[in-house]
Amino acid sequence: MAEAGAWTFPPVRPGRRVGLLGGSFDPPHQGHVHITREALKRFGLDEVWWLVSPGNPLKPEAPATLERRMAAARAIMRHPRVRITDIEARLGTRYTAETLHKLLPHYRGMRFVWLMGADNLAGFHRWERWEEIMCMLPVGVIARPGERIAARRSPAALRFRRYRLPAARARLLADCPPPAWCFINIPMTDLSSTAIRMRGEWIR
Repeated sequence: MAEAGAWTFPPVRPGRRVGLLGGSFDPPHQGHVHITREALKRFGLDEVWWLVSPGNPLKPEAPATLERRMAAARAIMRHPRVRITDIEARLGTRYTAETLHKLLPHYRGMRFVWLMGADNLAGFHRWERWEEIMCMLPVGVIARPGERIAARRSPAALRFRRYRLPAARARLLADCPPPAWCFINIPMTDLSSTAIRMRGEWIR
């Protein structure tokens, strides 16, 4: 079992297929729950880990405290195969590429998949070292309302178009050597953390 200082990495059996869903979760909502459950089924995953980040480098405003967001995530996402983690805070990382560089070497026998909504794919080219992320692990993209066309025409989708796995083979994604990505359409709600904050239902 690997350790980072006094903190121990989450234990997991080798060979497991694990989806990583990162974000600020400010706040977590039923849309996050829905895509997590769909990802478990559609990509044939054994587990999904929520990586609740200390903050989003692409957003100018600081989120609610990590403790509050972690507690809200645990309250809303109740599933035996989903873990709520603060791995990025523990590792002291700010960017996804940096997190993966520190995380993946501790799980050599694992098959990780990075999960994101189609809206994130549309802006993926603005992420720090985004091409490097695509080459580190397979990426599962889950369609959100109104974002499908923009996502499919995004710089990331065009740059890696020949590595796209058909949706009919989504369950094979975790076994594909990167770069590999798969875009799936699922029935979606139009919930968003931004809309919830704008309605005043989550005060930072």
